[in-house]
Amino acid sequence: MKYLIVSDIHGSSDSANHIERLYKELGCDYILCLGDVLYHGPRNDLPENYAPKKVIAVLNPLADRIICVKGNCEAEVDQMVLDFKILDSYDATLNGITCHLEHGHHLDEYTGKPMMIMSGHTHIPVLEMKDGSLYLNPGSITIPKASSARGYAILDEKNVALYDLAGNKLKEYTF
Repeated sequence: MKYLIVSDIHGSSDSANHIERLYKELGCDYILCLGDVLYHGPRNDLPENYAPKKVIAVLNPLADRIICVKGNCEAEVDQMVLDFKILDSYDATLNGITCHLEHGHHLDEYTGKPMMIMSGHTHIPVLEMKDGSLYLNPGSITIPKASSARGYAILDEKNVALYDLAGNKLKEYTF
């Protein structure tokens, strides 16, 4: 299986369109969304092309292919307009790899030890082995921070890699 991993859309219709395009062009089977889908939150400026209703219109047709965890900017009403479930966290075996997915704002409370921990929240891409687990943060597809580029990650049977929106591979880990 091939997974497109994104985080921190923050209501940008442009980012939702990129997600739909990448999902189709790269032949992905699922989209793993690590939270903050519709709203920008009080600490972020309004993103370019801020249009949550357009984000809903782009993502809902892909609902059966989206696994999404709740970010710190999610509101209860979001579940009423999104056709895919927003989970508190998600634990699964993906391509034979034990994974834990969460937004990341409570990551310091997580005590499990899976092979890969996926989170967003910081808007800074990370791919590093630490204490026996591989930590992945795809950065933000909308509001990158710390001089990073807008980006995403791809997980397939052989590796996981970080990319910028131009498709440049930034970092890779091979299993």
